[in-house]
Amino acid sequence: MQIRTYLPDDRADCYDVCVKTGSGGQDATGAYSDDDLIPEIFCGPYVDLEPGLAFVVDNGERVVGYALGAADTRAFVDRYRAEVLPAFARRFGEMDGKSDDEREMTALGLKPERMLIPELDEYPAHLHIDLLPEAQGQGLGRRLIETLLDELAARGVVGVHLEMDPANEGAGAFYARLGFYRLEAGADAARFAMRLPREART
Repeated sequence: MQIRTYLPDDRADCYDVCVKTGSGGQDATGAYSDDDLIPEIFCGPYVDLEPGLAFVVDNGERVVGYALGAADTRAFVDRYRAEVLPAFARRFGEMDGKSDDEREMTALGLKPERMLIPELDEYPAHLHIDLLPEAQGQGLGRRLIETLLDELAARGVVGVHLEMDPANEGAGAFYARLGFYRLEAGADAARFAMRLPREART
């Protein structure tokens, strides 16, 4: 498997990875009335607005994982609201007949300002990473994040954060091993952060 930059032809594969890891790291296929709901929030905006910060794991046939980022979360929110939100609202904004879980997920896509965390001045960038089971346990997740962090640091970004499902305990341990530290934990999300550039790796 190789890590490389995202290409437009990878979009469908990335969406598939997003869905199949969209429930606390488990498969979310069929969880909502439209399987594109999760990737239209957590994948599509990143590969569209920040393709230079999108890196994928390619197994030779398809993409089986990715790391996506936004270097300036405030600017990303502004672009999301202008360039992504109108189409998202037209497609997903009708709430009638949706389950409570689907309404909550849809609300995340409708309110990009949720990304404006209090610690944004210290950690202005943010990232998402997802890997299918076949790509896990091989060091690819670490390599993906290191590739993205190196690119952020090269751009002069001073810090990065991420949010994760607090039920995904394995992911929390993974981020801690990479040098992220926990900023906050709540019922809905756990937040981790790292200053950049990182200390030299051993």
